[in-house]
Amino acid sequence: MKHFNFFKLFAPIFLLVLVYGFNNPVSETQKDTRIKKIDFLTKAGYEIIDLHAHLKGGLTMEQLLEHSRITGIKYGVAANCGVGFLIQNDSGLSKYYHSVKDYPVYHGMQAEGREWVDVFSPDTIALFDYVFTDALTFYDNKGRRTRLWMKDEVFVENVDSFINYYVNQIVEILNNEPINIYVNPTFLPEIIRERYDELWTEERMMKVIVALTKNDIALEINARFKIPSANFIRLAKTNGVKFTLGTNNGTSDLGYLEYSLQMIEECGLEPNDFWKP
Repeated sequence: MKHFNFFKLFAPIFLLVLVYGFNNPVSETQKDTRIKKIDFLTKAGYEIIDLHAHLKGGLTMEQLLEHSRITGIKYGVAANCGVGFLIQNDSGLSKYYHSVKDYPVYHGMQAEGREWVDVFSPDTIALFDYVFTDALTFYDNKGRRTRLWMKDEVFVENVDSFINYYVNQIVEILNNEPINIYVNPTFLPEIIRERYDELWTEERMMKVIVALTKNDIALEINARFKIPSANFIRLAKTNGVKFTLGTNNGTSDLGYLEYSLQMIEECGLEPNDFWKP
């Protein structure tokens, strides 16, 4: 009687198990762990709301709502509005709002650049649940338009002079622009990003924090860029700043707010530390 070669017979099956039976469940387990964390925080009294989501990379509102259903994350969806963007005037802003207003999400306006306050009227802005901006676009001390995520538009001749000017720009924005949330906070251009902890001294942090509290503006904990730092968040909390969570997705991937949720735990944030529309 011939011996039955079990390994030869079942080798293809073992291979399939290795590829699909072990690898894929790891991914599913990771996903489940993230969702369980969101569920745990929700049961503890936190509202997990991503107020900085975009319909980008082909993402539809229906897909976003399905992601919300699966994860338990609530959403605020924002349009980019300002010079050089798709929405550049009141007519476009109003048209956009009426195209999305019936969806069960918060409706946000992302104000781009420093010109937006002169481009859009208060009545049209008031259609939205909230308005936010960042400090990634400004004019430097030589009048050059600076966009901090664009390498060829960042001019760092002296690091200390650059960061001091940048901090003053942030404070000026917070003091003068009618916003609810400061997003992408403390972002640094790639050329000096590795020096984040060194450059964001307590003195510089406090300048921004004082402006936030003075103007009742919330501070975003940004999951995409993993900013601001835990030190900044703790200092802001101590001084009474309220927080929001945000993805700022550049693609259709909304993620799970991993960094933002990590900071809730690491910095001891409570449900009443958060702002919502």
